[in-house]
Amino acid sequence: MTFERSFEPGEFYTPVGVGPHPVPWPTGEQFDPELLANGDRRNVCDEYRYLTVAAIRERLAACRSSVHVAIENWQHDLNIGSLVRTANAFNVAGVHIIGNKHWNQHGALMTDKYVEMHHHAPPADLRIYAQQNALEIVGFDNLPGAIALDRFTFSPNSVLLFGNEGTGLTTDAVEISTNLVEITQYGSVRSMNASAAGAIALYAWTAQHRPTAR
Repeated sequence: MTFERSFEPGEFYTPVGVGPHPVPWPTGEQFDPELLANGDRRNVCDEYRYLTVAAIRERLAACRSSVHVAIENWQHDLNIGSLVRTANAFNVAGVHIIGNKHWNQHGALMTDKYVEMHHHAPPADLRIYAQQNALEIVGFDNLPGAIALDRFTFSPNSVLLFGNEGTGLTTDAVEISTNLVEITQYGSVRSMNASAAGAIALYAWTAQHRPTAR
């Protein structure tokens, strides 16, 4: 699925990566000649340096987690890109954008190239996808009746669903969620942003279902 790329003001990132590959170059279709010649400045681990996008996706597909991440996109939230970047770090099975197809990609740092992206116009479409793929939707919000994260047991095949900054999950998103989970907080702020909540939730799922290092 193709998404429109947006260019939004935001955090400045200094150049990273490596320069041109020393000769002789490694051979194989998995290597990108342009990157070998000019250097690889992408935000990727060393084991993926100089590889084509297709080669990276193929390697990631072989060891993806079974968890998915979904986020409602109604306000062009800057946190969406950051959550996509976190989803790539945990090598999730898929990232689902609900609502507006045009999402703020600045914080993703191009990591959306390496994950399976899905779009669902209304939340009900995500429920259909979940039913077709035997996935349990877990909504994250500090609503009445929500289960504390440290007391919740995830299904291996879960979709972790997050709302927009400030507004949280919509009524429709709550309706499609099998369970509601909240992250226990101890400060004065009402809620944390979606990217921070997503990182905590993915870590918790990983601790239960993928605790060993790669």
